[in-house]
Amino acid sequence: MSTPVFDPPELEPGTLRVTPLGGLGEVGRNMAMYEFGGKILIVDCGVLFPEETQPGVDLILPDMGPLRDRLSDVVGLVLTHGHEDHIGAVPYLLRLREDIPIYGSKLTLALTAAKLKEHRITPRSHVVREGERAQVGPFDLEFIAVNHSIPDALAVAIRTEAGLVLHTGDFKMDQLPLDGRLTDLRAFSRLGEEGVDLFLPDSTNAEVPGFTPTEAEIGPVIDQVMAKTTGRVIVASFSSHVHRVQQVVEAAHNNGRRVALLGRSMVRNMTIAEQLGYLDVPEGALVDYKKSHDIPDDQIVYMSTGSQGEPMAVLSRMANGDHDIQPGEGDTVILASSLIPGNENGVYRVINGLIKLGANVVHKANAKVHVSGHAAAGELLYCYNILKPKNVFPVHGEWRHLTASANLAQKTGIPEQNTIVGENGTSIDLRDGEAWVSGQYDIGFVYVDGSTVGAITDADLKDRRTLGEEGFVSVIVVVDKKTGEIVSGPEIHARGIAEDDRVFDKIKPKIVKALEEAAQKGVRDNHALSQAVRRTIGRWVGTSLRRRPMIVPVVIEA
Repeated sequence: MSTPVFDPPELEPGTLRVTPLGGLGEVGRNMAMYEFGGKILIVDCGVLFPEETQPGVDLILPDMGPLRDRLSDVVGLVLTHGHEDHIGAVPYLLRLREDIPIYGSKLTLALTAAKLKEHRITPRSHVVREGERAQVGPFDLEFIAVNHSIPDALAVAIRTEAGLVLHTGDFKMDQLPLDGRLTDLRAFSRLGEEGVDLFLPDSTNAEVPGFTPTEAEIGPVIDQVMAKTTGRVIVASFSSHVHRVQQVVEAAHNNGRRVALLGRSMVRNMTIAEQLGYLDVPEGALVDYKKSHDIPDDQIVYMSTGSQGEPMAVLSRMANGDHDIQPGEGDTVILASSLIPGNENGVYRVINGLIKLGANVVHKANAKVHVSGHAAAGELLYCYNILKPKNVFPVHGEWRHLTASANLAQKTGIPEQNTIVGENGTSIDLRDGEAWVSGQYDIGFVYVDGSTVGAITDADLKDRRTLGEEGFVSVIVVVDKKTGEIVSGPEIHARGIAEDDRVFDKIKPKIVKALEEAAQKGVRDNHALSQAVRRTIGRWVGTSLRRRPMIVPVVIEA
């Protein structure tokens, strides 16, 4: 059953409105809009990567429709951390208004600036640190250290006259973090004492019992895998996973190997991380890819992108034989990441391709080569008990994750009516400790396809799927403009259909008959004649060939 759509009413004075534009019901394109006193604060602006059912799509953006007519009211953009699902859509937001001030940690803003440079946009960046506060329009912001799979992640506490809101961004409670930077539970406790009116927690792992394992457990496993490998080692990870790259560099160094970075985003992000001091690289540990071919197989590690089976990423191209590096006997490939929902088929296709080439593939299912960056149920329970929020609005996750997070909140004593499970476009109003649903915007997908943004629709994608799955049939007929009689044709061509084109000879007389009947009725409109052709051949193909191809009738007047 579809959710009723109704725009929220005009915001009353003293009320805060929170509207997620992406990130609910999905893992990706995180973006939330906070409105108070006629001004708007945005938290995060990320992308979602396409699934197999979205052929040709490069990226999926948050639906910024509710924001487009209010761009002049935006006072700032807060970025919680530097992952693509939180910063990847920033260039597309700044295309709409380039001078929006951006707030974030040093690493987050550096990664964002590098991305914006490719779009020829110079951001108005403001570096903030944990423990700092900033007044941005009517919003009093406090930044809090949280631990995640990338350094420098921040939660943000948002204070207005309407109350206190805590937006965690992505986080977990790793007690032995590689960089020594813990999630600041003391700050969480202090906020709990002050009184949190609305809590927006990362819910991705709300279904997972217990606690997320520590990153420190991964390094020794990668080290052992490298020690046993006689050939090349190829490690695939997210291009911004600084902690994982750090572990790979250290393991390679311990085993007398050097590391070559593959993939434009991997090279760019790790260069930034090293320059800013977030990645510690022993002297001589890295080697340029162009020089890596001269190094013996047992002395090289390739760190690449493609852990999610992305078709154009380095690892997929290796598996398909489209890359200079061809994994084979004696080589080991490590997929050092978890599966993002929706990517399973692509990842397993890559794994099968690599194994077929003779490589040994190590992944999360057969070795502990990755831990999640998101808080599991036990950690979320700690947060709910420490914060004791009056209201909860779970974010970041599919529907099952959001519901599981709400259920955890209720187990800690938060009333069911105070736990709101919403979706993209659900507006929550907050005032005097009370939160309620005030509206539901009609939110859709915004597709990036090459250089076009938002031009591709779901109907276009349906056509693409039809072309890929059912094939294509074109029918060309030339008719006399005055009499409607057929001058030439019908000429039928098919693509993606196993049968020979001669099979369509059986339907040509029926097409002729349909056009003659239309002519006798005085039909001369090209569209109407085309529809008659489409209906005739469509019925025949459906019953005779059991196919539903894309049919393109072309009626030409002579």
